[in-house]
Formats: sequence, C-alpha cells, structure tokens
Amino acid sequence: QVQLVESGGGSVQDGGSLRLSCVASAYTSSTYCMGWFRQPPGKEREGVAAVFVGGGRTQYADSVKGRFTISRDGAKNTVYLQMNNLKPEDTGMYYCAAQETRYCSAGYSLYRNYVRYWGQGTQVTVSS
Repeated sequence: QVQLVESGGGSVQDGGSLRLSCVASAYTSSTYCMGWFRQPPGKEREGVAAVFVGGGRTQYADSVKGRFTISRDGAKNTVYLQMNNLKPEDTGMYYCAAQETRYCSAGYSLYRNYVRYWGQGTQVTVSS
C-alpha cells in the first residue's frame, strides 16, 4: 500500500505560478510511474503530466505543454508539478497518482483507469 500526500495548492491570478508536491509513504522510484491528474468542476478527472521511473522521461497533456513541468526526487519519494502561466481553465482539484510501470510503458500514463494509488487532492484556483 502506498499513500500519497499532496501539498502546494492555492489561489492565484491568471498568469501566476504554483508548485505542487506529492510525498509517497513508500519507495516508489523503481516501481511506479508518478503523475498528476486534475478534475475541473463538473468534469471528469484528466491526466496532466507523468514522469517515468528514473525521471528521464515525461509526458504531458497538450493543454499544459510548455507551461507545466513534472519532476521527481527519488531520494525523497517526492514528485513535483511546477505550473507556470496558469489560466482559469487550469482550475480544479489536482491529484497525485502512482501507476505500475507496465501501464505507463504501454502508453497509459495519462489514463485514470490505470492508476494504482491516488492522493486525496489539493485545490488549485486560478482567477481572471
């Protein structure tokens, strides 16, 4: 069992920045791909970004490419999401996720149905 705890959410103005953090309760560096998903109000949860084992490979949703950066620190069992140039449409609950490598390697890193563990979420609100 892996527990994921997110932090760093908040309220910012259009164009602002936030950095989300997710700490895992167990060693995940060589076992799980890590990712961030978000759920806008009234919409389904969607994949935002993922980082593979080792941290060398990443994947992003088209809507955040060039603005968000995902990274992981294996020694700290922590994954980060740096969000720059935030827009109102980025508003939502952001969830940290751990996915078995067999699924992210197969191309499902941004698919919520293949997530093994979820965090409880942290709210991000961007106002215009």
